Amino acid sequence: HEPLRTVFAETGEGCAQVVLAPAALQLPVEDLGALPEAAREPELRRRLRAHAAEPFDLLRGPLFRPVLLRLGPAEHVLVLRMHHVVGDGWSIDVLYRELSAIYDAFSRGEPSPLPELPIRYADYAVWQREQLSGERLRAQLAYWSERLADAPPVLELPTDRSRPATPDHQGGVCPVDVDPGTVDRLRSLARGEGATLFMLLLAGWETLLARYAGTGDVVVGTPVAGRTRPELEGLVGFFVNTLALRADLSGNPSFREFLRRARVVTLRDLAHQEIPFERVVEAVAPERSRGHNPLFQVMFVLRGTPWEPPSLGSLCTRPEGLRANVAKFDLTLSLEEGDGGLRGFLEYATELFDEATAARIAGHFRRLLDAVLRDPGRPIPSLPLMDAAEERQVLEWGSGGATPEARVCVHELFEAQAGRTPDAVAVVFEGDALSYAGLNARANRLAHWLRAHGVGPDVRVAICLERGLEMMVALLGVLKAGGAYVPVDPGYPAERIAYMLADSGVPVLLTQARL
Repeated sequence: HEPLRTVFAETGEGCAQVVLAPAALQLPVEDLGALPEAAREPELRRRLRAHAAEPFDLLRGPLFRPVLLRLGPAEHVLVLRMHHVVGDGWSIDVLYRELSAIYDAFSRGEPSPLPELPIRYADYAVWQREQLSGERLRAQLAYWSERLADAPPVLELPTDRSRPATPDHQGGVCPVDVDPGTVDRLRSLARGEGATLFMLLLAGWETLLARYAGTGDVVVGTPVAGRTRPELEGLVGFFVNTLALRADLSGNPSFREFLRRARVVTLRDLAHQEIPFERVVEAVAPERSRGHNPLFQVMFVLRGTPWEPPSLGSLCTRPEGLRANVAKFDLTLSLEEGDGGLRGFLEYATELFDEATAARIAGHFRRLLDAVLRDPGRPIPSLPLMDAAEERQVLEWGSGGATPEARVCVHELFEAQAGRTPDAVAVVFEGDALSYAGLNARANRLAHWLRAHGVGPDVRVAICLERGLEMMVALLGVLKAGGAYVPVDPGYPAERIAYMLADSGVPVLLTQARL
């Protein structure tokens, strides 16, 4: 497979594939057998993480690097590292299948049974460039430009923390499992609507996201294998593409009705899957931000069969789990079929979500599927998500007698506390602090300034500030002036901020010079 001995050269026209001549593949062996038995497992995990984090050199290669870790005379760990630019998930299945065939033949003293490849990856690249040109390219780009026109730039989910200006891509995972009985019923429901299990699970995931975000317009990314011709099925290479699937949940549909919509648009989108995702982004030209991915921030992945390690003759093989603590998106729901059920995980950005929140999202997804199976004709907003404990918590919040009507405004309560404890610390942020008296004085000065600029009852004031002491001064100052504040997150795209300011009709904006 030429991609496994490919490097990339910089030319005047961009990067070019350079296929190196066939050569013996080096298999380094790292011996951990001399370590005490109690130390082997920690050292194995450390080395696996180190190998996974080691960067590749695209100019010099190699971009496929195996290494064998020896734990004992009869126990080894084979690590196969491959840069994503030369292979995808399907390629791993090809590698495992062919490694099994070669090992079986060599162990019997026979030559390699693998046939010659019908085409090279470079042939596919040339063919793809020829196909995606002229009128065909314009038609594909026009489809996606229309399909994603005016799509929301960010899916605003309720998060535990505000979105940072620049994400660190640190992530965590929590398991997601669906039992075989439930999967059988889901397949039956999907078949009844002429849909696939993928379409139904995607519709369920989109429904949950729409409920969380309070919107009927949701865009979710999903990968497609990209091997639309039989000649490509046995090749190692990067064929996978990403589609931005847009869901329309407007009009308060039932889940059954929404599944029918999802089936139609998914089939249309899959018919236009050949255009590379980066070309779609260029054509749609969304507002770009380093704080989030373009077009979508949530993924859905469904694998038809679980990955299996290569079968190596009489050797006993098993996969060795290793997950990097990385999240490419806000949320990624990844499932695979196996033993009649579904198993997988929910990957989440730890900058946005706590582990408990991710577990609750996974639980809501399973309960949503159960609710859909009980009554697929039920309107989506009424589908239950909470478990018994969450329902009890909500009911407890609403229990007890009626509270007397409040006669005092919140800023007046604050002023009363400032009178009782003027020197006590009222607010702290990153080492800075304000006392009740200090915060009250600064808010009073701002309130007088706002009143001088026409702020009073029924007058809105926009607050576009980073978190800090100034934000607390602004909130109290607006309330003291008698107005109402409109919170504007400075991390929003510029177009969204401009729309919010225009739509709310604010005469005054409180912000910071650096914003």
